[in-house]
Amino acid sequence: MATSNTATQILLLKGAALWLLAALLLAWCLVGLNLELAPLHALFPGKPSRLLQAHLDYLLMSALLFGFAAAGIGLPRLVAWAMVVGACTNSSLFLLMALFPHLDGPQPQADAWLQLFKLYTFASIVTTSYGFGRAAWLLLTWTRQRPGRA
Repeated sequence: MATSNTATQILLLKGAALWLLAALLLAWCLVGLNLELAPLHALFPGKPSRLLQAHLDYLLMSALLFGFAAAGIGLPRLVAWAMVVGACTNSSLFLLMALFPHLDGPQPQADAWLQLFKLYTFASIVTTSYGFGRAAWLLLTWTRQRPGRA
């Protein structure tokens, strides 16, 4: 069952605003890394490209959430939550690799943290795919019900 347009839009807008703020924070971290600030190098010992990927993914996910909010269709609450949570967890995968470089790439022996990261990755992919996939399908069906469709 779909929630009201307003409730769905507020949820998506809150998520988009939060992840946009996260992207801005990561942008400043990238500037600090570029300026060779030692505390940031200690905080992000992994590949700087992973931090850039996290920044870009948070921007992309924010844009998607803003776009679906602007569309104004009523989405089921579970779908909207999956989109907001998935947008965060999907982007955080890159951030975790920047924070913990041993999570990045193939490992000769898997420790408990790597196994937990793989489980988190799988859960994130499923959540994000469900949320955005279902929302895209609902948007397509919504457009088919409108007069003057192409």
